[in-house]
Amino acid sequence: MVIGYDGKRTVKNNTGLGNYSRLLIELLAERYPGNRYVAYTPSMSENPRIKPLLDLANVEFHTPDKGVWRALSGLWRVKGGVTSQATRDGIDLFHGLSGELPLDIARLGKPSVVTIHDVIFRHFPECYAAIDRKIYDYKFAKAVRAATRVIAISECTARDVERFYGVDPSKISIVYQGCASQFHRIPATEEIAAVRNRYGIEGPYVVAVGTVERRKNQMLAVKGLINLPRELSLVIVGRRTDYAAELDSFIAANGLGARVRFIDNAPFGDLPALYAGAVCSSYTSRFEGFGIPVIESLYSGTPPVVATGSCLEEAGGPAVPAVDPDDDQAWSDAVTTFHTDAAQRRRVAAAGREYVGRFNDADMARQTMEVYLQAIAEHNG
Repeated sequence: MVIGYDGKRTVKNNTGLGNYSRLLIELLAERYPGNRYVAYTPSMSENPRIKPLLDLANVEFHTPDKGVWRALSGLWRVKGGVTSQATRDGIDLFHGLSGELPLDIARLGKPSVVTIHDVIFRHFPECYAAIDRKIYDYKFAKAVRAATRVIAISECTARDVERFYGVDPSKISIVYQGCASQFHRIPATEEIAAVRNRYGIEGPYVVAVGTVERRKNQMLAVKGLINLPRELSLVIVGRRTDYAAELDSFIAANGLGARVRFIDNAPFGDLPALYAGAVCSSYTSRFEGFGIPVIESLYSGTPPVVATGSCLEEAGGPAVPAVDPDDDQAWSDAVTTFHTDAAQRRRVAAAGREYVGRFNDADMARQTMEVYLQAIAEHNG
């Protein structure tokens, strides 16, 4: 079987959608080596994270193969180019990895699958420009209606796809995402110490991994820090956006400058140790389609504090404390428990690590392949 993918984010994105795309293609290529996996991308970039894919003999990256499409690479991906090229490549099934399919996917005459990660722009429209909301909504609606099968990465997302786009739930398959293999072991003490030294982290700390943006709600942890013992600090790991200026102002106004550290563009390989060295992690986003940092933290042996209101409780399991995204005292209380009660910290970490075992590479690959085979069977009637 030859499987085609929308590979733009596989190459271009270093966070959520890119991580999902790279992980899935790598898992399928390794576990089902008899297939060919062709990722279509407008251009190739220097990205060390795709090297494992480039080393696989059954994975290929295809860019526009005609001059006109090389000049119009954006349009090539959306309509006309990818479908024509995929036809010539003998694609048996096409998978849109990030909520999109070519608008003329029907022209391919083959079954298609689309993965929907979240519809956050529907829940928090104020976080998106009006034109972006319209584009996302149009692409998502077209994709879920055109696709033979829809993959949702959580029960929360499956409900949203049904609610907002009227998709029959029988057309939706929930396939949980695993996380990169580097998180599947607890880092050694020496590795943790080296990473702490690299970033100048002293004493006990809480780590928050994720883009520093309003929806991610890092302000809850910054405010909650006021209620914690002074020896505890907060390490925020992620790309800064304009929202970071609000955090900076609050930090300065409340004399927290010595207790909050921002780490931008941390190498992916440093994340397990940053999690493992922390008292706990904090992921209090107001809305997520799933919340991979919760799983990464638990796999690394560190319990998280999460927010209620979307899927983070689904990601962390019943043992993980979940607080209202505006209740900084409840956040502080949960962190204090982990800081002062080592036995409780170990219990939650162990229960959470056992729970997230359901989000594993083998199931992700197997269930995705089952969706492919079901889509082929449904398409062929």
